[in-house]
Amino acid sequence: MPDRRFATSYHGFELNYIVAISNFTCDVQCKREGFLQRIKDEDGEGCNIYGFLEVNKVAGNFHFAPGKSFDHAGVHMHDLLAFQKDSFNISHKINRLAFGEYFPGVMNPLDGVQWTQETPSGMYQYFVKVVPTVYTDVSGHIIQSNQFSVTEHFRSGQVGQLQSLPGVFFFYDLSPIKVTFTEEHISFLHFLTSVCAIVGGVFTVSGILDSFIYHGQRAIKKKMEIGKFS
Repeated sequence: MPDRRFATSYHGFELNYIVAISNFTCDVQCKREGFLQRIKDEDGEGCNIYGFLEVNKVAGNFHFAPGKSFDHAGVHMHDLLAFQKDSFNISHKINRLAFGEYFPGVMNPLDGVQWTQETPSGMYQYFVKVVPTVYTDVSGHIIQSNQFSVTEHFRSGQVGQLQSLPGVFFFYDLSPIKVTFTEEHISFLHFLTSVCAIVGGVFTVSGILDSFIYHGQRAIKKKMEIGKFS
């Protein structure tokens, strides 16, 4: 599989992403330049994409879609003129997707997620809710990062229609709530109190069991003495 990579100098977002797009047409110029043959040679192969993005702290999206992108009347669009007769395979696997730095205990729900397309074309959407998170370790080092939850939706459609642009889309929104994790050493007094509570609990349960067994034995012995125990 050929390795096609992009990388920017921005930080704060990391993504490993694999997507396959195949079976598109070519005009006379492409045939003359041998582009069509190169496309056929790579038929069924995919791309390994790795990169970092810096995004504003407002709702937005990033996506992977075929065709040259451009803005028209304030609308982001893709030129699919060369692809409007063919299907697009947007099957993909996400190796890693994170919003911010790693910190102990973080779980990214999209890591290792794989999806295989069964219809000719469509738009696969991930709706991500990002929760700002502050992690402070036992030495006082602070990590400003994020956690997120996600829901998924696939919308099938005809190639060439704007409302069903084939591709993989990530729509993200930030939560107004911040989560804080702090690591702390347990003091000796706290440890001693916990030990005393455990010992006290053990003695209490032992006393209850001892009382239950004692009174049970006395009741059985009394019945045996009067001949009512069988």
